[in-house]
Parts: sequence; C-alpha cells; structure tokens
Amino acid sequence: MTVTDDVIYLDHNATTPVAEQVLAAMLPYLTQAFGNPSSPHSLGRRAAEAVEVAREQVAALIGAQPPEMVFTSGGTEANNLALRGVAAAAPPDRRRMVTSAVEHPAVVQPLAHLAAHGWDVTTVPVTTGGHLDVPELRAAMGSDVALATVMLAQNETGALMPVAEVAAIAHAAGALVHTDAAQAVGKIVVDVDALGVDLLSIAGHKLYAPKGVGALFVRTGTPLTPVLRGAGQEHGLRPGTENVAGIVGLGAACALVREGLVVELARTAALRDDLWRRLLSAIPGAVRLTPIRDALPNTLLVMLPDVAGWDVLDACPSVATATGSACHSGVHTPSSAVLALGVDPSAARGTLRLSLGRGTTQQHIDAAARALSAAYNGLVA
Repeated sequence: MTVTDDVIYLDHNATTPVAEQVLAAMLPYLTQAFGNPSSPHSLGRRAAEAVEVAREQVAALIGAQPPEMVFTSGGTEANNLALRGVAAAAPPDRRRMVTSAVEHPAVVQPLAHLAAHGWDVTTVPVTTGGHLDVPELRAAMGSDVALATVMLAQNETGALMPVAEVAAIAHAAGALVHTDAAQAVGKIVVDVDALGVDLLSIAGHKLYAPKGVGALFVRTGTPLTPVLRGAGQEHGLRPGTENVAGIVGLGAACALVREGLVVELARTAALRDDLWRRLLSAIPGAVRLTPIRDALPNTLLVMLPDVAGWDVLDACPSVATATGSACHSGVHTPSSAVLALGVDPSAARGTLRLSLGRGTTQQHIDAAARALSAAYNGLVA
C-alpha cells in the first residue's frame, strides 16, 4: 500500500492509496449497480440504499447522526459550502469571520472571496510551536462574528488545534464554528460532540477512499444556504446526481479506519518518532517542526540545514514525500504555514514533510532514513 517496486511512499498527507476493501465495495456501483439514486426502479433503489449505508458509516466515524452528513465532491467543496453557506444565511449584523494563519487554501480562498464581497476576515496567529494562539482568538471574537473556522490538524506541521476551546469561545459570542478536518479524520479519534463544532469537512482521498468524494457534517439546526443550485439532493444542500461509487468508497473507508483506530494511531506514532531519531542521528543539525505534543501521529515536518528540501528530494528518488514549500513558475517559496512559526525564510527552504500511513512498516522507515540521510550528506559534502 505504501511502496511500489522502487519508491517508499511517505506522502500520505497529500493523498492515500485506495484501500483494497474500499475498491471492492465500489466496483459493483461502477458496473452492474449503476442506477441513479433518484430513480424509482430497483437499480435506483439499490443505489439509494448504498448511499444511506455509507452515510451511516461516515457519521459513525465522527460521532454524528446520519442525516447530518452531506456528501460533496471533496474537502474543498465541503469547505466552500460551510463558509459561503454560513455567509449567505448570516444575519446582517454578523459580517465577520475569524480564522487561523495556517489554514489550507481550501479555506483561505473562500474567505478571500467573501472579503472581496464586503466581509471582514480576522486572522489569528499561531504560536512558535504551531498551535493556535487562544488568547488572540479570544480577543478577536465579538458580536459581529458569524463563523470561526479553524482546521483540526495542520496539513504541514501536523499540529492539532484546540478546536473544542475555539468552539466554546465562539459559541459564547453567538458565532458558529467550522473545522476543516481533512487531515485529522481517520488519523485520530474525531467526535463532533466532543469538539462542539457546527460544521466539519472531510476529504475522502485523505483516508483511503478515492479522490473526488468528501462530506460536510452539518449539525442539526445550523443555518446554511446551498452554494450550488439544482435539484434537491443531499437535503437540498448539495444538488446533483450522487457519485454513488465514490460515496460507497468513502463509507467503506470510514468503516475501515474506524476499526482499530487507537492501535493504529499508536503504531504510526512510534514509527514516526523512530524516523525522527534516525534522521537526527544522521543529520545532527536537523530541526523538528512537528510538535512533540498535540500533533498528528503520522506527520513529521523537519528542517534540514544548508540545503533546499526540493534538492534533497531530487537526490533521493526512492522516497516519495513533500517539501514545506510551494513552487510557482519554477520558483520555490517557503510555505506560509512554516513562516507562521517564525522560521527564517532562508532556513525554511530546508523543510521536508514526511507523512506515514496504514501500510508503512519498520522496513520502510529504516530504508527511508538511510536514503534521505545519504541524499543530504551527498549534497553538503
């Protein structure tokens, strides 16, 4: 699942392979059971029943009720529906949203769209450890806030945000709360009641489902206006004929990761920490940017001295991972999430994000540590 013939895959925060059980669950709905869920005949009824089973499976993973789940085309659409849908339903005296400085573009860009249409957006910084600055959030809240949106797990650093505390503060001010949980669901235990959120986004391809399917949890009673217009599918919030095979895949993936989640969390964390020890031993100047506490168990963001992360990857084709930088027109720039930690831009060039998955083994960790260390030492020799 995590290694091809010649590549060790340590980029699970970018995407995950479709699990075999998930593919097997999907195949009938790509072949014989191809009906439209809105059709009244037997093929349509079978498709509709499959969608509802998947709705139950997704809801069970996050402690929600099945009618509170809205299927979408992925995490980006779920975030857009949450942010823009709340904005459209908000009263005129609440025209501000509060967010963090390290959100994914799938949240940043919808907020920028709202700002261009008259909304105020307040951005709260993070600490040098990567966690939300809660006192700053508390100071930012007010009676004019419609929504606070803070991701549950940062996709680069792996930092877990204090979303339950955010929810308590926002609700006290009369605001709604959304969390982009794309990187968290399936990697840690997520419970919408424990978090206290009103809306929560899920991306299927981050948890062994196919690309092109996701979901939005909408707590019962949350005012939300649809962004897309069409027929009345998904409780009238997301029109369009359902992606039945993808939805079935998402349901199967949620059932898969729910089983043994706590054990898998501990296993992955142990492998991640072993990888860090091995890298630090071989590269004494390496810096760990992923927090020691309150972090995803699978994520390791490291900063290597005197090199650029993309050069390390070029020198190490046997390991598939990511850098903490963005590349536009051939020019690499440090990640805004890394810079938000207060890291010097020149040092931030040396970041690598290594993210493990369900199929990652000790053998993969041993081989990856050797390969990355050799590539680094070859560059600085």
